[in-house]
Amino acid sequence: MNQRTILVLGASGLIGRFVTDDLRTRGFRVVGLARSLSSAQTMSALDIELPILSLDAAALTRLLSEHAVDVVVNCLGVLQDGPGSDTNAVHRDFVARLLQAVAGSGRAIRLVHISIPGISEADRTAFATTKRAAERLIAASHIPHAILRPGFVVAPSAYGGSAMLRALAAFPLDLPDKEMAAPFQPVAVEDISATIAWLAARDFDDASVKAASWDLMQPEPITMAGVIKQFRLAFGTAGWPRFAMPSLMLDLGAKIGDLANSLGWMPPMRSTAIAELRRGVSGDPAAWIAATGIAPKTLMDAIGRHPAAIQDKWFARLFLTKALIVASLVAFWLVSGFIALFVSYRAAAGILSAHNFPPALVDPITIGTSLMDMSIGVLIAFRRTAAIGLVAGIVASLGYMVGAAILTPDLWIEPLGALVKTGPAIVLMLVALLMLDNR
Repeated sequence: MNQRTILVLGASGLIGRFVTDDLRTRGFRVVGLARSLSSAQTMSALDIELPILSLDAAALTRLLSEHAVDVVVNCLGVLQDGPGSDTNAVHRDFVARLLQAVAGSGRAIRLVHISIPGISEADRTAFATTKRAAERLIAASHIPHAILRPGFVVAPSAYGGSAMLRALAAFPLDLPDKEMAAPFQPVAVEDISATIAWLAARDFDDASVKAASWDLMQPEPITMAGVIKQFRLAFGTAGWPRFAMPSLMLDLGAKIGDLANSLGWMPPMRSTAIAELRRGVSGDPAAWIAATGIAPKTLMDAIGRHPAAIQDKWFARLFLTKALIVASLVAFWLVSGFIALFVSYRAAAGILSAHNFPPALVDPITIGTSLMDMSIGVLIAFRRTAAIGLVAGIVASLGYMVGAAILTPDLWIEPLGALVKTGPAIVLMLVALLMLDNR
């Protein structure tokens, strides 16, 4: 059993979670650290929740010493600035403190840093420029390090961009021709983990890997269309007729994604994601292959040579639908409350008056229920409070149904069936509640 201890920062993410689990099976002692871990991700006493980004250099130094860390793997990253997400704070400022902690720990520690492929001259987004700034800090630190620049990561799980490509493969929909032709060299997440294991086993005095910087991806060039085609073969949708969305629709989707991002959601289609997609994913893995002897998995091997299972198909079909479900529920509650309060107030109040409600209660109940409906819509709109809003919506809807059955039973048989339609709305809110998890 390998006695070296590896600290994985960002152990809840697509790469970080796989690497944490895989390195443990290889015999390493791995401490998986994340700001938050789901109950399913807490598989060991060494899976730890900590507010990583708020740790100063002294706290990081203590962390390294307490766990006798030999290798640090930094998988932390955010795509775009938003509530709780600051690209500069995550990519550059934290790395600066981490380097200070490693240097001050008094231990021989190798830093393995997950970055992005490409050249700095092509960096156009805060995501890319801050990632590159971190690389420069690491290179200037003289700490034993390896900067890994993986291509499009194919993993058993799906998150963000990898989930979006699966969703595209499950529908007869293509991105615009220009985007589909962008270079998009993939890498299997297993190859990333194998590289980290190889580095962790090396002597820290080995000059050949004291300051490594490698592109990790399959050497054969491939476009985004080729990657999606391989997913379609797995999903059984390769023979479907398809149509390409216009660029205007893609840009509009990015703007809507940015709005959702400002509300705390992390949709895969945001302006940064589209900018990086148009830039493409390419590099030269020759140095990586020559140094490690790792033969990169082909795209077919990374995705799998067997048909996708039903859970894969369900996820791919529902992934883009999730945004539509949430948006429709937000609109449903906001619009219904707005109409009752501002557009058809007299009609809404008249229903209560017609059923012999005390006049003193008619206006307060009408106004109160309208404001409640709008508040539920606002709660659902923000990611942090969405679960509360959905539960409140279900409770309110059940309350309306029970109250109507007791106080205004004739509304159940009115021609438009407003109360009857509340049942499917409750089911839709339950579906949204069950789909809230991102990881």
